Amino acid sequence: MNPKSVKQMDVKPVVMMVMMALLVAMDVVLARFLGIQTPLVQINLSFVPVVLAALLFGPLPAAIVGALADFLGAILFPAGAFFPGFTLTAFLAGLVYGFFLYKKPAALWRSIAAVLFITVVLNMGLNTLWLWITTKDGAWGILATRIPKYFLVAPVQILVIRALSGKLTETFRRLITA
Repeated sequence: MNPKSVKQMDVKPVVMMVMMALLVAMDVVLARFLGIQTPLVQINLSFVPVVLAALLFGPLPAAIVGALADFLGAILFPAGAFFPGFTLTAFLAGLVYGFFLYKKPAALWRSIAAVLFITVVLNMGLNTLWLWITTKDGAWGILATRIPKYFLVAPVQILVIRALSGKLTETFRRLITA
């Protein structure tokens, strides 16, 4: 092995960990300080760092970014009691983004499928269950207040993912592998 390849092997995990830490910090800031949050509805751009992690590093790193950001945000800047179900949902969302977006052609259907799965199964399904467990309110009432938000947010998420999955991701890849 030549010295250059050894150096690259040592640097890549460190660069990846630093980038993931930056993405976690970005997620916490976007979720806790630059978004709109009510007890039932949350509107922010905190999905962007998870999508970037998915595009750059794959499903498991994206899941770790999502889960760590949720956990650290809940511990450092609580908006209520910590509930691990929401962290599980954030982990699963990272896996879904990674599954649909990592090293795949930037096809529109992949962005739509990822957002629809996360919206319907994770956000409307699991997160509504977690809210029902923590608030003891009626699940249909909780869901009824959240559905209009998803109709507004899902197209924006798809457009943002499309924007991130093109030249921007390639530029980031070149920077972190240089």
